Amino acid sequence: MSETNSKKIKILTLSDHPLSPSGVGTQTKYMIEGLLKTGDYEVVSLGGAVKHQNYQPMKTEEWGDAWTIYPVDGYGTQDVIRSVIRSEKPDILWMMTDPRFWQWLWQMEDEIRPLVPIVYYHVWDNYPPPKYNKPAYDCNDTIVTISRLTNEIVNAVTDVPDVVHHPHAVNTDIFKKLNPEDVKTFRENSFEGGEKNPNRMVFFWNNRNARRKQSGTLIYWFKEFLDKVGYDNACLIMHTDPKDQHGQDLEHIITELGLHNGQVMISRNKIPPEGLAMLYNMADCTINISDAEGFGLATLESLACETPIIVNMTGGLQEQVTNGEDWFGIGIEPCSKAIIGSQEIPYIYEDRLNKEQFLESIEKFYNLTKEQREELGQKGREHVLKNYDFVNYQEGWDKIMKDVHQKHGSWDSRKGYDTWRHEEL
Repeated sequence: MSETNSKKIKILTLSDHPLSPSGVGTQTKYMIEGLLKTGDYEVVSLGGAVKHQNYQPMKTEEWGDAWTIYPVDGYGTQDVIRSVIRSEKPDILWMMTDPRFWQWLWQMEDEIRPLVPIVYYHVWDNYPPPKYNKPAYDCNDTIVTISRLTNEIVNAVTDVPDVVHHPHAVNTDIFKKLNPEDVKTFRENSFEGGEKNPNRMVFFWNNRNARRKQSGTLIYWFKEFLDKVGYDNACLIMHTDPKDQHGQDLEHIITELGLHNGQVMISRNKIPPEGLAMLYNMADCTINISDAEGFGLATLESLACETPIIVNMTGGLQEQVTNGEDWFGIGIEPCSKAIIGSQEIPYIYEDRLNKEQFLESIEKFYNLTKEQREELGQKGREHVLKNYDFVNYQEGWDKIMKDVHQKHGSWDSRKGYDTWRHEEL
């Protein structure tokens, strides 16, 4: 930073705990570490959405006093925000995830924005443009969008001048093609009693066991696929919590369908990124048939490991599986777009597949040659490196934050925000 602006920029982040393994937590961590590497920032994080053992402030060994994490329940409260803003005096407030979780924060916009600008890292799954989100969007100084779809939707709804498209990224030094001998050994040791069929095709599913993820549907449809190709010729590994309260009892379904002899297996333990990379490498294909998916980080990780994907053409998944010319797996066009909603979300499309579409797609992939699958995987990694580069992700956040700080200031230098507005009655 220049001598005239040598004070470090302090960022207050609100999100899942940045040391948690969730997609939101991981992307928050990537962003923070990228900022801290520059030496131009301090970060204070409210780490939420997990169960805490204690509520003492946390610091990491690597970053020391430059990064303080305060554990909070949920994502915090208005009183917590008031206290932290006054005690820490951040220059920018940054938050990420679904807008439903931030209504309480935007309700106190008139207390926050006179002091510091708000940057919102936003995901939205589908059309129609959510006009009911406009009051929330208008409470931010900058909205950063994670997919082209989200970017189009936000620009159709709000007049906020600073809308920046900046998609997620994965660390391609971790998520990459691994030594084939190491993968072979891992695979041989991963199945109870050893791998009985080394040519068996392995499909991988890495998601939260929740309704929109269609976890139970996948198991039922996968059984019909096995009925056609043979129970010893393919298997499905699901990395998830089979007893998640927001999802189905997957173990019951597996037993009910008679798929408990290695046809469908559950990987339930939390594992580090290096372990996930090995699972992607062991798999021949990663599947995601969610009816709504803002981005879908697991499929991006899979492509980085040169493992092709089969996905529903919804949300951010559709820009991962193809660049408009080349394909890096199989994209399935939804057979229906039903308008669903709730009291909080009055309307949004839900993109549904049917069984025949899925079976046709998975059989098509199953019948590809090894060379064809490898070509898809190699092109997929090239797609990730070109469009979702990890270094660009971190450097992009540095530019966004410095642009916000220069344009909007904070506290005594705050500009571009009026505490009043003029409306014609």
